[in-house]
Amino acid sequence: MAAEAQALAERNLCGLVSALSRQIEQHVRERAVTLNLTAPQATALRELSGPLTMRDLADRMGCEPSNATFVIDRLEEQGLVERRPHPSDRRAKQLVLTSEGSALRERLLEILTEGSPMAGFSPQEQTLLQDLLQRALH
Repeated sequence: MAAEAQALAERNLCGLVSALSRQIEQHVRERAVTLNLTAPQATALRELSGPLTMRDLADRMGCEPSNATFVIDRLEEQGLVERRPHPSDRRAKQLVLTSEGSALRERLLEILTEGSPMAGFSPQEQTLLQDLLQRALH
């Protein structure tokens, strides 16, 4: 009986987490298009809070480095991102926002918070949810 209840609770929780993930992804897609970005481009800009390697960006985006490279190539063509030599690893490059990229990122962050599925949570509730999900992942 206890195993059945645990399995049901986990199934319900997985369904909720999955539904929330889909809702957040849809929100990002809808907001990205208003800035003439794809959802992956918006995600990359959101994650570029400072210089990152391609591998670090891919980890943050939850994708393979080759996918992140494709996204960054498009952002670089638009003049939003630059590849610069890494200061301590001569084999690596760092991704850095241009001034145009920084301005667009700032606007993106503003519109991502508008109507976000997470907007109904207080900062404390968001922190608690983040802590609980991180605990579940470890």
